[in-house]
Amino acid sequence: MDVLLKFKLNEHLYLRDPETSEVGKAIVNNAIDLIHEVGFEQFTFKKLAQKIDSTEATIYRYFSSKYKLLTYILNWYWCYLEFVAKMRIQQLVDPVEKLRLMLRIIMHDEDIVSRVQDYNLEKLHSIVIAESSKAYLVKEVDEINQEKVFSPLKSLCHFIQEIILEINPDFDYSRSLASTLLETAHDQQFFSEHLPSLTDNTARLDHRKYVFNYLNKLAFSVLK
Repeated sequence: MDVLLKFKLNEHLYLRDPETSEVGKAIVNNAIDLIHEVGFEQFTFKKLAQKIDSTEATIYRYFSSKYKLLTYILNWYWCYLEFVAKMRIQQLVDPVEKLRLMLRIIMHDEDIVSRVQDYNLEKLHSIVIAESSKAYLVKEVDEINQEKVFSPLKSLCHFIQEIILEINPDFDYSRSLASTLLETAHDQQFFSEHLPSLTDNTARLDHRKYVFNYLNKLAFSVLK
């Protein structure tokens, strides 16, 4: 099923809103494919221009750097996850069940839509696992943060935090646990797939199932 979703993203990430033209949408869509294929380090605007049969100058009219293009893609995904979470979790009453469903969502274990606005969600999720830390583990993070570029990530973590506090209103580390669960979902899946000796998935079981079970153990052990 194809679904059209539009989110208002931070204007500091782009020079021209890519949602306003077919060229802009093609830039984002093909950037997802290319980053997934070659990785962020090997990704260049020259390669992207060749892929969309255009010029680097055209891409630079929309994004000033590949870093901002990556962060734009990640922000779209954070907005998407929060949208899905709010849509699905509002149907539940039990906060424990809310958190279990939230963990499934951040593990991309919910088959809600196969494609959104022509974006391949499986590729997006793979990019988040492999590349998302590169958006904020940078020297200029404080300056970038002042432009509120990380607001979608913070908003998603805040939503997870609210569920945690429903379970245990007196828990002192709700923000830290929320961000830890989100980052662990990505780091542990990456480790499970590529550096398994850093995990306990020695049997090389389904990576998502292993990480989902670990997240549940981590979350509910500390929230007792």
